[in-house]
Amino acid sequence: MITPEAVFFDRYRPEDLSDIFSFLSAEEMGELLPYLELREWHPEESVIKSGDSADFMGFLVEGSLAVKMEGIFPDKFILLALLERGSLVGEISVVAGGHRQATVVAMEKSSLLILTQENLELLLSRTPALGLKIFRRIIQVLGQRLGKASDRLSRLL
Repeated sequence: MITPEAVFFDRYRPEDLSDIFSFLSAEEMGELLPYLELREWHPEESVIKSGDSADFMGFLVEGSLAVKMEGIFPDKFILLALLERGSLVGEISVVAGGHRQATVVAMEKSSLLILTQENLELLLSRTPALGLKIFRRIIQVLGQRLGKASDRLSRLL
C-alpha cells in the first residue's frame, strides 16, 4: 500500500503521479512503480528514433515531446503530434515488437517514467491483472489517436 508520505524516484509523491496513472488504483500504482525508471531528456534531444528497436515505452511526467515522421524530402519531417504530461510514448512498438515507426524529440526538458520491454514481460508474468490494465490503457490511447487521425484525414479528402 502506498502511504501519503511516500516519495518515488526521489521527487514524486503519490498525488503527483495520480493523474498519469488515473487508470490504476493507489495499490496498483504502488505495484507498477518498482517496474519503472525515471529518465530525462534535454530540449531537442531524441527520445526515440525511427527505425530503432523498440525496448521501452514511457509515461510523460514533465515537459513536452514532438512526434515526427520523415517526409518524402530528405531531412524533412512531418509533425504528427505534440505530447504533454500524462501521454504515453513508444507503446505501439513495445507491444507489437519490431522497430520504431516515428521519431520523438523533447521540446523542452522532459521526464518520462520508463517501462522497458523486459520489465513489461516481468510485470505480465508476475501480475497479469495489472498488465491487463496497462494494455487496456494502451488500447484506449491508441483508439483516441486513431479517431483524431481519422478526423484529420477526412478533412483533407
